[in-house]
Amino acid sequence: MAVYTNQPTLEANFLAPVKTIYDVTGSSIDGGRNGVGEGQTIEMSGGGIVTAVYEDCKIKNPEHYEYVNWLGARLNGGFRFINVPIITDWFGPFPTVNRLPAPIVSGITHSDGSYFSDGAGYSQATVYGEITEAAALNAGIIKMRVYGLNRPLRWSDWFSIYHTTKGWRAYRYWQVISKTSEENPVYTLAIAPPLREAVTGGTRVEFARPRFVAKFKSEFTLPSVVEAFFVTQQSIQFVEAF
Repeated sequence: MAVYTNQPTLEANFLAPVKTIYDVTGSSIDGGRNGVGEGQTIEMSGGGIVTAVYEDCKIKNPEHYEYVNWLGARLNGGFRFINVPIITDWFGPFPTVNRLPAPIVSGITHSDGSYFSDGAGYSQATVYGEITEAAALNAGIIKMRVYGLNRPLRWSDWFSIYHTTKGWRAYRYWQVISKTSEENPVYTLAIAPPLREAVTGGTRVEFARPRFVAKFKSEFTLPSVVEAFFVTQQSIQFVEAF
């Protein structure tokens, strides 16, 4: 049986991709044609799968080569997994610090104002949610209270939930059905893909660097590539793990 929990997380910043692409593919099938010859589509019960491409990752330092070699060794063949972050820093509902979005704040001290022995502090997400009503496997509507928003949830945002069996899974909403008027409002959201595992009230929802457990796409492998005197650029393709 595949294990989706306790997987390492891809070091997105370290790889420094020039472009990242996220999508949900395979969410419908051809349902034939109606009486006037127009095509119809039928939604798949699983709602498609999440995919990601990290394009033109800059491989230049020895540590980069080591890391990419490890990724290939671990993930080639598509039977081992890794958590892949979705980089929403620029357009997520986050507050700004020095005119830049801040999904995560760091340098937070202990209660007495001190830091750890190495000078580091705590870090925490600026925006997060909490499921307010239990929802079943494959549910397409959830209710969550959201804290720290810089703007309302409106068109769509990615978020993720850590499930006890399915591990990290990423979702996005396609409709805001309703919203309460409190300072930390409760949203009723139509989501896609549907829930990969049932959730209970109080389950935390992450908006800062949402992630999903993934494997390499079918027929994709990550070779070790070395270019003399140049920066090597490699693209990496991921698909949600099942």
